[in-house]
Amino acid sequence: MPVSRRRFLLATVLPMLTVGVTGVLAVASGQQTAAEGNPGTDPAAALPASTTSGSVVQVVAHPDDDLFFMNPDLSRSLLSGTPLTTLYLTSGEADGRNEAGGGAAKDPEQPADRAHYSEARQNGIRSAYAEMATGDRTSAWRRTVIPTAGGGQAELDVLIAKPNVNLVWLQMRESRAPVADTADSLRGLWYGRIPALAPQLASGTPVKQAHTYTKDQVIAAIAGILERYKPTTIRMQDPTPGRYAHTGRYTDHQDHMYGARFAQAAAASYAARVPVGQRPRFTVQSYLGYHNGSLPHALDPQTAETKTGFLKTYAWHDKQNYCGSPSGCGDRKVAGSPTGHNWAQSLRYARADNASWLTQGTTGRLYAFAVLDGQMAVWSRGAGTGPGAAWQGPALLPGTGIDPGATTTRLPDGRVAVLATRTVFGQRPQDYRREIVYAVQTGPGGPFGTWVPLGTPEANDEDGTSSISAPSAAADRDGRLTVYVRDAHRTLRARVQQASGSFGDWQRLGGADLQSDPVTATDSAGRRHLYVATTQSVLAWIQPAPDAPLAGPFPTGLPATTVPLTAAPEAAGVRLYFRRPDSGVVRTALVTAGTGTAKPAVSSITEAGGRAGYGAVGVAGRLLSGRADSGTVSTTGLGGPPAWTESAMLFAGAPAGTLEQGGATTTVVLGLDAELHVTTAHPTQARPVWHRAVPPA
Repeated sequence: MPVSRRRFLLATVLPMLTVGVTGVLAVASGQQTAAEGNPGTDPAAALPASTTSGSVVQVVAHPDDDLFFMNPDLSRSLLSGTPLTTLYLTSGEADGRNEAGGGAAKDPEQPADRAHYSEARQNGIRSAYAEMATGDRTSAWRRTVIPTAGGGQAELDVLIAKPNVNLVWLQMRESRAPVADTADSLRGLWYGRIPALAPQLASGTPVKQAHTYTKDQVIAAIAGILERYKPTTIRMQDPTPGRYAHTGRYTDHQDHMYGARFAQAAAASYAARVPVGQRPRFTVQSYLGYHNGSLPHALDPQTAETKTGFLKTYAWHDKQNYCGSPSGCGDRKVAGSPTGHNWAQSLRYARADNASWLTQGTTGRLYAFAVLDGQMAVWSRGAGTGPGAAWQGPALLPGTGIDPGATTTRLPDGRVAVLATRTVFGQRPQDYRREIVYAVQTGPGGPFGTWVPLGTPEANDEDGTSSISAPSAAADRDGRLTVYVRDAHRTLRARVQQASGSFGDWQRLGGADLQSDPVTATDSAGRRHLYVATTQSVLAWIQPAPDAPLAGPFPTGLPATTVPLTAAPEAAGVRLYFRRPDSGVVRTALVTAGTGTAKPAVSSITEAGGRAGYGAVGVAGRLLSGRADSGTVSTTGLGGPPAWTESAMLFAGAPAGTLEQGGATTTVVLGLDAELHVTTAHPTQARPVWHRAVPPA
């Protein structure tokens, strides 16, 4: 193993106190006890400290999709001891030539052999997982056959040294072209252009009965794997990646997109068919694919180097025949460029990477929202942070199909509104779409009403693949909502609620190359600000006066970010939080509207300092929270010492925080166990203490 990778593994493993098959991670630098908090102020601090728990199932189209697009989340989960299973839908056989350079230079002496190439990719994946989980790429696997709920057979590989690490192979035929309209593909199967998709068995697989899968059988097979492993976190690829404006081509591989749609349908089937009690609740995390290559790098150099090292193992970079397989020990197509097309230097979530899912209601009540089992879950906490201020929930709002992620806004009378996108499958394949929905409390502190659909600015799925962002919303002084969304053309759109309660048509607010979800905040003068990151900078829309239409877009002159933005009102302006590319260090700038105009003035950039990380940043006053380079949720104080206090917990999505009366800060995350975890820090408290918001019964 290269020295740099040994150093990484030692640096990651040595701080661990306990790692076991129960999926518990405890980090010495972040392990917390009640004595470190202030139990006299916050009795909840006496509860057990939160650590990583739960289980993960990943569903990907090809061998290496997980290594390129789900790492370092994948390696962090393996190192924590979290039970993890990855399901590969296709064999990834491509053109059947296992040669460096992507197969562009055909070796006439090497005939195409898709069965052997598929086996080589399997060998590479097993080696990479063994190395991530044990540090030894040669760690042995047990390869067996299991029946699928779709009527076929799948190969099951169990890592003998860590039997909670499993790989499952359906071995269906891949499309063999990233964007070409190939009927024999997951895409063709989804649209009914073929009755069933043929298999492509690897040469060394113990599966001997080839099985063709219909659309319903694929969904059943994936749902059956979910039922077998009962995950609390499901990871999948992006089902709505969009198209490039200048070419009209998909921004991702068609197998990634349609494989994710099959995974979506399977998760919905599993949730509907298997009642809670016979399974745990689960959350979903979706990952951006090829489009990472056209965005600034999201990972710091050390994390990217380590990720690339695992890809080199998969790629059989050294060509040592350590596996003894006649097919080869890895995927030589990747050996020529182990970082892919700028893919290894990033990890991005396609959904649920915003920090606006926690909000205050009336009289100090708090509400947190996350999607469980395809339904919006609500946790609430009574007023105050002292005794009796207990969290309750989760209560699930009626209605399924809700996508990961939630955004909130508060109406002038204290009612809370929650917004999300919803996937609609429809009766026909072409009916698939994402639409925006919202629900509002019936009264301040009261229950939430039914979901109200706002539709989508996209004419149809085929044109833009339903690639809309998460919505953002703000209310005017009369309580009327305006909802903002980035459309598939990467421009800003809005719908405004009328006095009657209905909404007008979608408005075009301009902008170009918009990448992030829009974020909104209102300054002390009552002017609404809206910000969206582009590939190169950040654009702003600002009201010149309260309740006036937004003006913009205005250039902010800010440098490129890693895309996710967080906005919070401060003094006469709005403070933005984001991460520096190729670093992950948290940066911040204050934006104010100019005198007599909405054109913004932007302060100089300051950095929180300390360790790098990735993903959106939660803000609670001067307390920042985010994902550290170790993957755990960590906190630091803006303007304080440049050090992050790491927890012992991996999580899904992004943290969210709020500043409460009296100076207390409350921050929440959704753990890999699909449970809400919270820390409430008082001004005199030495360090945050994370615990489950609702203790187990």
